[in-house]
Amino acid sequence: MVRLSVNVNKVATLRNSRGGDQPRVLDAVNVCLAAGVRGITVHPRADQRHITPTDVRDIARRLEPVRPDIEFNMEGDPRPDFIELVHEVRPEQCTIVPVVPGEITSQAGWQRGRDTDRLPDIISGMKARGIRVSLFVDPDTEAIQLAADVGADRVELYTEPFARAFERGRSDAERSFQQYAGAAREAHARGLGVNAGHDLDVDNLVLFRTLPHLDEVSIGHAIISRALFVGLNTVVREYLAVLA
Repeated sequence: MVRLSVNVNKVATLRNSRGGDQPRVLDAVNVCLAAGVRGITVHPRADQRHITPTDVRDIARRLEPVRPDIEFNMEGDPRPDFIELVHEVRPEQCTIVPVVPGEITSQAGWQRGRDTDRLPDIISGMKARGIRVSLFVDPDTEAIQLAADVGADRVELYTEPFARAFERGRSDAERSFQQYAGAAREAHARGLGVNAGHDLDVDNLVLFRTLPHLDEVSIGHAIISRALFVGLNTVVREYLAVLA
């Protein structure tokens, strides 16, 4: 079964829009755990517009009794304060994501360049602390090779292009899926695990769950959006049923 890691960023976004502590991020974590998820994801950004370092520490403490069966996944760009927080909390997995200043959400995966020169040292430091490292990449050969070269354990395939293709219809979805399947096979051949995330939802996941060697999907926006109308427990169970 493909592991579902629920990204709870959007709960913090709603809380921060008003101030105070409602809705509580830990309440969302508890509902997800009760529904049967095996992973929780957070992406603390530099501007703290949703998840904060306090949230990260609170979630780590909540998950402590159930880790590593329930995995904690921290996503973020390799800035010093993020790296320090990862070293402190020691999640089961850190997904290193490139960030464009001013972006609303992630726009692309890593590409080889000046900013990737420091990734080997950052990754080795995390792995020395027992943290599995995933690199957020596009589904292409060069990006997969980059992940292998810098010492990542896994790739997380950036799936927004697949989601947009799925919206256009079956033939576009199938063509896009084959590109991702090729990337997944290539990653597996290089000894890398395969994760995926970004704009996956309960509809397009029916096809994407069949991706070769898929270990984990990280989903937040679609889950929390639907949960507004039918409840978080219901939505999480819907996704788990699709992935079963």
